[in-house]
Amino acid sequence: QVRLVESGGGLVQTGGSLKLSCVVSGSTFSSFAMGWFRQAPGKEREFVAAIMWRSGYTRYADSVKGRFTISRDNAKNTVYLQMNSLKPEDTAVYYCAADETMVLRVGVTQYDYWGQGTQVTVSS
Repeated sequence: QVRLVESGGGLVQTGGSLKLSCVVSGSTFSSFAMGWFRQAPGKEREFVAAIMWRSGYTRYADSVKGRFTISRDNAKNTVYLQMNSLKPEDTAVYYCAADETMVLRVGVTQYDYWGQGTQVTVSS
């Protein structure tokens, strides 16, 4: 049973930074893609960034390119999302997810396992 636990959310001012963490347990992870998604009130959950656990290959949503960085620490079984230059429109619940795949995908329904989410609020 794969388990994902996020942390690191909070309240930050426009232009500030936060680093989210997602500790992963319950699998070997070698054929996983790890993704970060977010859901703002009244909106659908959307893709933010993803990384292939083995290769480190990454993809980003256009809205966060150049501001967010996804990374992983194999020794700690942890995936990170470093968020810089935050904007009010980045306010959402951020979810970590795992997709048992050999191809990095960005669709919400393609991910098999989800964390409980962590709130990120950016004040203007």
